[in-house]
Amino acid sequence: MSENVKRRYDAPRRAERAAATRRAVLAAARALFTERGYAKTSVSDIAELAGTSVDTVYGSVGRKPVLLRELVESALSGTDHAVPAAERDYVVQVRAARTGREKIDLYAAAVTGIHTRLAPVFLALRDAAAADPACAALWRTIAERRARNMLDFAADLRATGHLRPDLTDDEVADIVWSMNAVEYWVLLVHERGWSPDRFRGWIADAWARSLLVS
Repeated sequence: MSENVKRRYDAPRRAERAAATRRAVLAAARALFTERGYAKTSVSDIAELAGTSVDTVYGSVGRKPVLLRELVESALSGTDHAVPAAERDYVVQVRAARTGREKIDLYAAAVTGIHTRLAPVFLALRDAAAADPACAALWRTIAERRARNMLDFAADLRATGHLRPDLTDDEVADIVWSMNAVEYWVLLVHERGWSPDRFRGWIADAWARSLLVS
């Protein structure tokens, strides 16, 4: 077997090993950040739990702020990597829906799925942002991006003709933004014991009642 053929043969296996290492590093970082907190977790702790070296952690993902960012992005996308909002499956489905109620139901289901994955990581980010400048910048970036996405959702609802005419897009965006926040999920699901299905039904019903024409 020639050297070129051997390299082509080995390339998929190398890529698979690299992807497996990345997944292991992110899983270890998630476990430690959510159990111990960001500040009390070192990169060497993450490497040990992932069964790899510190250099491999840096090479496969990056330093601690990058690890936390990747965890947030993967929780938002539901994949093992960041996906732009417009390309996420649920966004495509919401935009394809024809009625305001269908869009709200789809988005409420998506928010519920996202928060099931995101809540522990986002709380770790919130706590880290209080002391770490890089995490504070990431917190602001995510919050601002979410606010912009809600304006897009408001415009999408308005295009159906089912949105209340007395509400501006900014008001609609603010209402949805406040209720799709991780903090709201934590209050009802973690602290009050609501099931995810109950949370999904509640926000879908609340949004439909407050935002759509009867």
